[in-house]
Amino acid sequence: MKKTRIALAVAAATMLASPVYATNGDNLIGLGVQSRALGGTGTAAFYGSENALTNPALLGKSDGTEFVIAGTLFMPNVKATSNMASAPGTTASKSSDADMNMIPEISMSTRLNDNWTFGLGMYGTAGMGVDYRDNAELFHARTSLQLMKFVPALAYNNDNFGFGFAPVLQYGALDLNYISNGDTVGSGVSDDLGWGFNLGGYFDVSPALTLALAYQSAIDMKYKDQITTAADGFEIGPNGMMPTILSDNLEQPAEIKVGVAYTVNNWLLTADYKQVQWGKAKGYKDFNWDDQDVFGLGVKYDTGRYWVGAGYNYGKDPIKVLPASNPATDYPNQAINTFNNHFFPAVVESHYTFGGGYRLSERTTLEGAIVYASEVTKRIDTGFVSQQADPAATYHEVKHSQMAYTISLRMNF
Repeated sequence: MKKTRIALAVAAATMLASPVYATNGDNLIGLGVQSRALGGTGTAAFYGSENALTNPALLGKSDGTEFVIAGTLFMPNVKATSNMASAPGTTASKSSDADMNMIPEISMSTRLNDNWTFGLGMYGTAGMGVDYRDNAELFHARTSLQLMKFVPALAYNNDNFGFGFAPVLQYGALDLNYISNGDTVGSGVSDDLGWGFNLGGYFDVSPALTLALAYQSAIDMKYKDQITTAADGFEIGPNGMMPTILSDNLEQPAEIKVGVAYTVNNWLLTADYKQVQWGKAKGYKDFNWDDQDVFGLGVKYDTGRYWVGAGYNYGKDPIKVLPASNPATDYPNQAINTFNNHFFPAVVESHYTFGGGYRLSERTTLEGAIVYASEVTKRIDTGFVSQQADPAATYHEVKHSQMAYTISLRMNF
């Protein structure tokens, strides 16, 4: 197990060296060029070996052997504005320096016989973080969560249906650092390994219409001395403390997914719904995250020689703002609001996606996708955190938008 952790840590350090931002909460909206080009869909639409993590059953629609290597250049634009720690009458404002990141994906599949297909993938799937290290008024904050999954999968298919199973090994690394009252709060990076599984099935109602279901289990992770140490820095004054329920567990939530795909001539129309269960996940529920309903739509035109596609993905900001009106009792509410807004502003909602691919040869296809998440602004009151009698005496505001470019090389044998 120790060697496995070291290997995954090296891979994560090599390919996920910077804090990563994702889009549905802290999850990427989709994995692989076609999924990202078509609104993060992939529960019912077959995209090749990349389906292993979204719905492993769809590997049963593959032929021969396929290998895909892909990378995403992710560029979040996060700006914090606050007067919590500024001189009276002044406001601090700065864009996070965690503004360019690389996210990897490697996947393969091979048909074993008429009914069974094996798949394998390694994915950077999620993350979040900010970097305000050179700004004292923003507490010199630097946060980074990085997640990577290793997924073997096995799928069975018959004439018009299939099901699949994939055990999931997840590596995670979390680092929370900031300066409070002149003291550095943070204990360096902590990492962990966790296990989970994915299940999926599909049914071809007709040659043109596919319906599908998939389930992704929760994966519990524990990052030693990260969340509890960070919470200690909020213990300021007689009313200043984070809730004692906080622990160092940060569980990646379960997901329930439903999808439909319809093909007519050269056109593919597809739609997905998934529920991301942040509100039931350890850690996230303590920070008042809600279950998130995510909707994805995609359309693709494919001539065989080339394809083009577009899509839309929407997931409402899952982070609730807790009310706070009494400094004697409501400090913890504002502390949690501040922690979310400043350290992990996973607030983007709408994503517009585009992409295409061109067959370079009979066996090789070059593909690319662009994802744009439109800007969201979220403002919270922080008066109690800055030890004022008025809850709205100070504030914290974050603006967040994203651009991402994905490119892949697909090889079929």
